[in-house]
Amino acid sequence: MTRIALVHATPAAVDPIKQAFAKAWPEPDLVNLLDDSLSRDRALTPQLTDGIFGRFDALGRYAVSLGADAILFTCSAFGPAIERVARSVTMPVLKPNEAMFAEAIAIGGTIGMLATFEPSIASMSEEFEDQAKQAGASASLKSVFVPGAMAALLAGGREQHDILVAEAAAQLGGCDAIMLAQFSMAPAAARLRSRSSVPVLTSPASAVAVLKSRLAA
Repeated sequence: MTRIALVHATPAAVDPIKQAFAKAWPEPDLVNLLDDSLSRDRALTPQLTDGIFGRFDALGRYAVSLGADAILFTCSAFGPAIERVARSVTMPVLKPNEAMFAEAIAIGGTIGMLATFEPSIASMSEEFEDQAKQAGASASLKSVFVPGAMAALLAGGREQHDILVAEAAAQLGGCDAIMLAQFSMAPAAARLRSRSSVPVLTSPASAVAVLKSRLAA
């Protein structure tokens, strides 16, 4: 059986990726590795620290030790640390938004991104631009932070979170597609799609599709 290690920096990401696998590829054995102090510590520093890099290295080694066939990171503000893990192992390693970015870049034009974790925006914007350049595509990114949404979600207010996300999408008029930056935002996609005439992309659905294409062949 295919075993996939899912590495989380917040418990809010666990259920959305679980649901994405259940819908599109239920066969793998999913192992959840959670360090919820990572998101708190990341919010306190403008740059990734040596300590955070070391913790990601340790999570990568642990994923290898439990016999994982691939690692999917669901935490979107740690790109360079994830890239270092990918260079240290032989199995596929997927950054949280890598697959969603590829899908959006293929659509092209102006891509809107809603984010509920503000420290993730700078690194994700850089990753998007790099990925678009590597693809030779002319896609541009417009990002909007949704204040209060993550706090509402962590306090148990999923509906309030989703309402805030949907309302913030009004700031993305004229975009050719909308991306939801955090894995924890995925359940808000249905509400957004009912109001939007452009594709709404989520990290969990895109990531599962790519992993399935790589590992289920």
